[in-house]
This record gives sequence, structure tokens and C-alpha cells, in this order.
Amino acid sequence: MQKLLTATALVSLMATSAFAQEIKEFNIGILGGENAQDRLASTECLRVKTEELLGVPVKLFTPADYDGVIQGLLGGTLDFAWLGPSAYAKVYLTNPEAVDVVLTKQNVDGSTGYYSIGFAKVDSGINSMDDAKGKVFAFADPNSASGYLIPAAELTEKYGKLEDYFGQVKMSGGHEQTIVGVANGDFDAGVSWSDGLGNWEDGYNSGAFRKAADAGLIDMSTIKEIWRSKLIPEGPMVLRRALPQEVKDKMVAMLDTMWADDPTCAYNVAAGEAKDFVPVKHEDYLGVIAARKLQEGM
Repeated sequence: MQKLLTATALVSLMATSAFAQEIKEFNIGILGGENAQDRLASTECLRVKTEELLGVPVKLFTPADYDGVIQGLLGGTLDFAWLGPSAYAKVYLTNPEAVDVVLTKQNVDGSTGYYSIGFAKVDSGINSMDDAKGKVFAFADPNSASGYLIPAAELTEKYGKLEDYFGQVKMSGGHEQTIVGVANGDFDAGVSWSDGLGNWEDGYNSGAFRKAADAGLIDMSTIKEIWRSKLIPEGPMVLRRALPQEVKDKMVAMLDTMWADDPTCAYNVAAGEAKDFVPVKHEDYLGVIAARKLQEGM
């Protein structure tokens, strides 16, 4: 019996050693959209959990813009990220073999999508996109689906060239910057993202408005919704395809049960209330990929 136990322990030790040799660290990329310190704080619980799970040092990376995370995944320096659908489309169109799509967020109503929300200050006199004509309008980031790709496409279809329709079109640099910029009067109107569920006063249930409201950056009663896009598929969590399968399996299993095991961490990762993290497929993003190809003239 002792020999059997020793042999079993040896096999386990060898497997652990082989696993450790395959990855020496694990790097998580966090998309832009809020200041780096807040991004680090809200994702620290995920870093700690991943480090305990994999037994290797885990680092968080917060590039200034979406493209920093995209390039990190393409270059193999990042192992995991939760991408917006447009950012995933860029990764896929650049290198279809770079990442595996694994999970996404399921909202409290069971949907797996979100909206680009147009908004302005309550006292601005802007109550619709028609009223925003000739005004200073803010998008978030060229690689954001809700912060640029989808609203730009829908608004262009209705109003024509946006540079001619709005007085000025600006890129704020991220969703938080757009929200704070509109609230402070730097922009007359803009777009950001939300699940569109729950109460506006709370910043809805999840999304950029909820994160900004939770952080005390915005009083939602000072801004109002003026427009809403069609439903956008929730962006995918992705893992670097070249990772050992065991690493990928462990990460998916941990994230899959996070809402049950640690709802506080799940809330931070999901930017608010949600029901679960659920499996998602590449095929769920074919429409966004087609829109991205059209935008880039591919």
C-alpha cells in the first residue's frame, strides 16, 4: 500500500512539475474604459484567484486603449482578456489562431447582450439624436463595439456622415472618459454601454454607467438617455490558444462557477449585476466581424 501511495504521489508531483514548466506566469489584459487604478482594483480578486488556481505569478495589464490588449493577445504576451465584440473581431481578423473564445456574461434576464446608450446632460436641451445635430459628440475608442463600431454604423445609416452631422466628433479614450466628459460639459452628448436593465438611477444593472455610479464618478440624475442601439452580443472572454489545455480548462471552470463561489468578485469582473458567466462561440460574433470588415474596407 505504501508503495502504491508513493507511486501515486510521484505521478502527481511529476504532473504538477510538468504543468509548472509549461507556464511560468499568467498575464491578464484589461480593456480601457476607466482609469487604470480602478481597473486594477476591480480585477484584483480575479488576479488572486488565478494565481491560487495556477500556482504561478499572475499580473494585470491595463493599457491606455483597447489596442494595447489586442496587440498583447496577438503578440502572445497576454494570456486572458475579456474583449468587447469589436476588439475580438480585430483579433480574429488579424490572426484567427490567436485566441479561443470561452465565456461571456449572462444578464439577469437571461440575455447575453448589451446596448450602446446615447446620453446627454439633463439640462442640455438634448432629448434625442435629432437634437444632438451640430453638437460635440463623443465616442469611446475605435476598437469598442458599443463605444464606436455599432453606434457609428447605426447613426451613419440614419444621419449620413457623422463629421457633417455633428459639430465635432471626438474619441474620449474610454467609456469612463465619455461619461465624465458629458457630465462635466466637455462633450454635449456621447455613447457608452449598459445592459439596459434595472434602474437608470443606478446606472442600470451592469455596464460602464454602473461602474461610474458605483465609483462615485457620476450622479445619474444629472444625465439622461437619448438613444439606444440594437442589441449587441456581449463580448467574449478569451484565452491564448497556445496555452496548455489544462490551464484553459482550469480558467474556464473557475470563471464558470464564480457567481456561485464568489459573487462579490463576479460583480467586480462583470461591472455590475449579472446572472452568470456562460459558454459562447466564435459563431456568435460573425455579425460583428462582418461589420468590422465593412468598416475597414476588407
